[in-house]
Amino acid sequence: MNFKWWTKYNSLELLMITLGCAIYSFSLDMISIPNGLADGGLSGITLIIRYFLHINLGVSTLILNIPLILIGIRFLGKRAMFYTLYGTVCLSLFLILWSKQTIIDPLPLHHDLLLSSVAAGILSGFGIGLVFRYNGTTGGSDIIARVGQVKYGVSSGKGILIMDYIVLFLSLSYLDFYHIMYSLIVSFVLARVIDAVQEGPNRAKALFIISDKYQEIAQIIDITLDRGWTYLNAEGGYQNDEKKIIYLIIQPREVPQLKQLIRSVDSKAFVTVLNAHEVIGEGFSYERKRYHIGLHKQ
Repeated sequence: MNFKWWTKYNSLELLMITLGCAIYSFSLDMISIPNGLADGGLSGITLIIRYFLHINLGVSTLILNIPLILIGIRFLGKRAMFYTLYGTVCLSLFLILWSKQTIIDPLPLHHDLLLSSVAAGILSGFGIGLVFRYNGTTGGSDIIARVGQVKYGVSSGKGILIMDYIVLFLSLSYLDFYHIMYSLIVSFVLARVIDAVQEGPNRAKALFIISDKYQEIAQIIDITLDRGWTYLNAEGGYQNDEKKIIYLIIQPREVPQLKQLIRSVDSKAFVTVLNAHEVIGEGFSYERKRYHIGLHKQ
């Protein structure tokens, strides 16, 4: 494989993939297994194998990933599969490491399965989310979820949640219904945390505003909210007349105020509010526009 594409950011990606695998495997070895919780995807299958055949999770994870990695090569490309191989080996090694070490004891949460489920879901989701955010996978169902994301646009969290439910049903072969229900909580929390970690912390709202009084609305946005905006040229589909669309990004808490301001100018204005899960690049900050202008003047 040609590594001329390698940069410092790629080194950061491998570091974060390693950290994500360590967190995920810790959650499995130190919370899920001691508290009798099942897991979804390939990890859930390895837990079933562990119960019936007494094979270490790390070993079975490595073996079962071989055919899935071959599938991933076809859809994800060489670079992505290099990251997948790295993530798979990291996860297997950490699973063996956490199960063999004697320094850290399993978290004493067996008295409260609900707390155990939430803790396992948060830690596992955060670990896998880190791996996904930095373009890796931990093999197994992660490969299938990543293929679904790349090829069909299905979010990784949703894809994993579907596969988790299938494997959890199979886990009834060695766990009672009581523990499976708590394992569903783990899968639900895990899927939500994965999507939250992937989407990033910079959540905002994107608005498209169509109105004949666009100039008045833009002016009141500038004066009241102290936000910038962009005009988009458009054409009405019914009368084929030219339109100006106001596009802007604001904080979620500013949406009610902005909607009220728009109604005060034009009660018939067409407004679309969308979730902007991650806002990057120059042009938006949670700080007010004039705050930055003041800094430049200094």
